[in-house]
Amino acid sequence: MTGFLTLLYKELLRFWKVGFQTLLAPMVSTLLYLLVFYHVLERSVDVYPDVAYTIFLIPGLVMMAVIQNAFANSSSSMIQSKISGNIVFVLLSPLSYRAIFFAYILASILRGLLVGLGVYLVTLIFFDVPLQLPLWALLFVILGSAISGVLGLIAGIWADKFDQLATFQNFIIMPLTFLSGVFYTVHSLPAGWQYLSHLNPFFYMIDGFRYGFFGISDISPYISLLIVAICLIAISVLAIRILKTGYKLRH
Repeated sequence: MTGFLTLLYKELLRFWKVGFQTLLAPMVSTLLYLLVFYHVLERSVDVYPDVAYTIFLIPGLVMMAVIQNAFANSSSSMIQSKISGNIVFVLLSPLSYRAIFFAYILASILRGLLVGLGVYLVTLIFFDVPLQLPLWALLFVILGSAISGVLGLIAGIWADKFDQLATFQNFIIMPLTFLSGVFYTVHSLPAGWQYLSHLNPFFYMIDGFRYGFFGISDISPYISLLIVAICLIAISVLAIRILKTGYKLRH
């Protein structure tokens, strides 16, 4: 237990010591998205009844920030440890692969939550954002950040250099995020695009999270919760299996 807490503390300290880059900068970039879309689309896009487009957009942007930063935390930490050789000291310790997994993922969840909370608190200064079902919102933001953290861990193990990691983020994480309903409701899409959106697990994270704010969603929150939980379990099993075998870590 002491080893697990030490590794977790190390991972938390890693992003906290450069908080300007890892926490403040993502908040600012997310708020710039909000500023641009507020001025361009506020009066021209209809989403939910009695919900302004900007208010609709805020939960999506918060979740987008959480997903991207949780992924960035575990992926960058793992690949930095591999490149610098520090991963050897973690592998030589008596820590189990499960303890290593949970330390990385908990740190990713916390960074994602801190960035998302910062964005949300700033928006409250300017907008009246309802939060009708806070437990639903909290549940989905934790599950979403955990999924993103696990994907980041897998990407960090798979990548041998930062260019490969950027490829993973640019061609998988970013498209899944932008096509998940952050900026629109999928009901506004043609039938074919709606079907493709329902194949995107990130859609269920964002839709379930938005349900916690408005009590309205594109699909039942229970279905979203089931799909998100299944995805988290599946990729967690894969990540733990990779850590257990030492793929690209011991060779």
